[in-house]
Amino acid sequence: MSLMLQEIFDQPAALERTFRAEREHAQEFQRVAQARKFRLVVLVARGTSDNAALFGRYLIELTTGIPVSLAAPSIHTLYHARLDFRDALVVGISQSGEGTDINLVLKAARREGAVTLGVTNEARSTMASLVDEVFLVRAGRQRSVAATKTYTGQLMLFYLLACALGRHITLASVSEIPQRVKQALGLAAEIQALAERYRYMRQCAVVARGINYANAYELALKLMETCYVVAERFSSADFLHGPIALIERDFPVLMIMPEGKTFADLKKLIGRLKELRAETLVISSENAQLPREVRAIRVPGAMPEIYSPIPYIVPGQLFAASLAAVKGLDPDKPRSLKIVTKTV
Repeated sequence: MSLMLQEIFDQPAALERTFRAEREHAQEFQRVAQARKFRLVVLVARGTSDNAALFGRYLIELTTGIPVSLAAPSIHTLYHARLDFRDALVVGISQSGEGTDINLVLKAARREGAVTLGVTNEARSTMASLVDEVFLVRAGRQRSVAATKTYTGQLMLFYLLACALGRHITLASVSEIPQRVKQALGLAAEIQALAERYRYMRQCAVVARGINYANAYELALKLMETCYVVAERFSSADFLHGPIALIERDFPVLMIMPEGKTFADLKKLIGRLKELRAETLVISSENAQLPREVRAIRVPGAMPEIYSPIPYIVPGQLFAASLAAVKGLDPDKPRSLKIVTKTV
């Protein structure tokens, strides 16, 4: 078993550790948030952590009503602009906590009046030493270059942060996520068999919308990192504004579509893709009413859409790891990559 697969299967325990260790911290931070009355949240990250930040943007805006911005680090590191961060919470997300540009943004934001918060897997990292608050992912040491358990751990911490900033996410519901991930891991054998069909896939589109939009980015990144597939990612709404012109017979389209607010829109897109004779693979729920003859990976257990992103990325992770094996590639040694990447 590859290190990537081992870490995929580590996720229920890692998520449980993270939740138990940080839930009281989230309740404590709630008092800070109530006192400061943040008017803006700014998220700064790179790579897989940037995909987690995209999820955080949707979750926090949806559940708290506070506007969220994704930072452009080069504004600070290359152009040296000074921004007014009074009444802002600036959150850095980094698996290693050693991203140079991320930490430079956090330093600048704190200097300009922000409360700074770090989300990292490394308690002794540079990030942890320079922020006002640290929320720790308890994933254990990451050995796989392709991040899986640290990504879902970051998403877990965004749920806890949303608990601290608003009222719509409950700790009781978040506590159920590790078990839902464990159920999703039961799809491993089915996905391994399915991956054989895509042995020669060289390009694809990954489509989602809303709270799972970040997972389209994350699944595409895993396919690029481990399988060398050119994977473009889209919102289903944006997809109809031009990229659908890419679609021809047998063009692979992967879709993430739990039941909820986005389901009807994605189901309509499936119909259009069927007309174009695309090769469509859907990650949806076991009870979803999908069009006939659609190839689907069905995630077990009913859950509200708002809590679906962590369980729904797991089949994507399994698919990427299985496809790499089918292609004869080692997902633990992707060419030109290493675990910690530093940019300015």
